[in-house]
Amino acid sequence: MVKFYSHAFNYDYQWQNVTLAFWLRYPNPFASHVLAVDVLDRYVDENGILKTTRLVLKKGKAPKWFPENFLKNSEAFIIEESEVDPKNKTMITRTKNLNHVRVMQIEETQIFKQHEQNPDWTACKTEARIISRFGWGLTSRIEGFGQSTFIANAAKARKGMQHILQKIREKQASRAPFLHQI
Repeated sequence: MVKFYSHAFNYDYQWQNVTLAFWLRYPNPFASHVLAVDVLDRYVDENGILKTTRLVLKKGKAPKWFPENFLKNSEAFIIEESEVDPKNKTMITRTKNLNHVRVMQIEETQIFKQHEQNPDWTACKTEARIISRFGWGLTSRIEGFGQSTFIANAAKARKGMQHILQKIREKQASRAPFLHQI
């Protein structure tokens, strides 16, 4: 069995600020579980698409009911591949964990694009698949745990993005103090 998650959200910020916040989102107060982020590859292809591959190290916790001996290390490496199309104002990200995949694999896709009705907003669509191949009668329970944890972490990720976006807005406002005098 596979668990799914889908959520649509609108950021009250322009697309270029949301994509900037995506790159600057770590560290933030809502992401203490993120230990490290490294860029493995980055280039602009022949169509002007910025392609980036990053490796993210995160820590997590297994539920109390999970057998202790099966998960000795709570850290997970996540591969993140992204494509930024500045011409069409679209960014697509795909992430998945590289280790602990037999216990649980989470594959996430996010699409950020300029909102169709309001160009000052950014629409974000998040979809995820949570898959366990663990067996022992725990597969469904592991997937349910993964889904509920993913939902909670997605809400924290949005708060983290909002935190960074507010910092960007404050920085932009401080660079143009004369606008406040008009």
